[in-house]
Amino acid sequence: MMPMAAFTGPDGARVPWGRVLVTGGAGFLGSHLCTRLLDSGAEVDCLDDLSTGRAEKVAPLAGRPGFRFLEGDIAEPARARALTGPYDLVLHLAGPQCTAAWPDRPVELLEAGSLGTRAALAVAKRDGARFLLASSPPVRPGVPFREDPGPGSDPVGPHGTCAEAVRFAEALTAAHAAAHGLDAGIVRLFGGYGPGMRTGDGTPPAAFIEQALAGQPVTVAGDGGHRHPLCYVDDMTDGILRVAAGRSVRPVDIGGDEAPTALELARHVIGLTGSDSPLVFTGPRGAPAAPDRPVTGFAREIFGWLPGVTWQDGLERTVAAFRHAPEPVPTTTERAGEWRM
Repeated sequence: MMPMAAFTGPDGARVPWGRVLVTGGAGFLGSHLCTRLLDSGAEVDCLDDLSTGRAEKVAPLAGRPGFRFLEGDIAEPARARALTGPYDLVLHLAGPQCTAAWPDRPVELLEAGSLGTRAALAVAKRDGARFLLASSPPVRPGVPFREDPGPGSDPVGPHGTCAEAVRFAEALTAAHAAAHGLDAGIVRLFGGYGPGMRTGDGTPPAAFIEQALAGQPVTVAGDGGHRHPLCYVDDMTDGILRVAAGRSVRPVDIGGDEAPTALELARHVIGLTGSDSPLVFTGPRGAPAAPDRPVTGFAREIFGWLPGVTWQDGLERTVAAFRHAPEPVPTTTERAGEWRM
């Protein structure tokens, strides 16, 4: 994992939280947030059931003062009660993140959006903590997600599970803010990538990097014209923490304004890796669907957030990290459960 600068607010102060709970903290984004918070002086409890997260992503943090890893599911009542806190901030990343890791797990996805979000909200309410839900539009091949799909929306359709899980988690968060006065907000994340990102799900740019480094054909869907909004992980974590440090209830989009085509990404990755991998086009050709793009004006105007890493520079850093990544450390009984310092 590449080093990240400590988060500071617009006034240059360090993070305003003494202790933070990060659910889903052993995932790609969660592990970066845990590192960023520790670097900025906060104590961090990282909770993850390791269903999609990986213990090795936070293993380097195990010896750092103030860090504690807890293996468990936030949706389990006993686990939520064991989170004694008290916390100043709850970052809920264990909600319904609609990625390719979820399509064959509809029940778990819906429970993450409902039971998991409710339990995390209860912890924040108990401690009077700021609560921030990490949300995202679901992945629906060829069909851009819309916040209001209209009366024709089918909750039992092929993509309905993911859409409903996201919508319910957001609605529940907003309801708690309105009904209970909870300091709760929502951040919608678009196109995060960088060192440590998930591979193996066939989505760019991770799939392109993995294929190119292995000398395999780099497979591009359609004619390569589909655009992918990208946001480098350092910029994304900075945006999340800026929103967390505010008191906005209104959902805030965090994502890159740049949206290179799949073909541009694939060619750039091949160039960065020096690979001889050929480009292979798969699936039907035709006009690609318009990408779901973040609207970042609110994040810029209210929170002073501005992405600073171009997609070309971000890919260069990511490829370098992939080249030098250590072999994955298997999860063992010695690594499970709780690590604390």
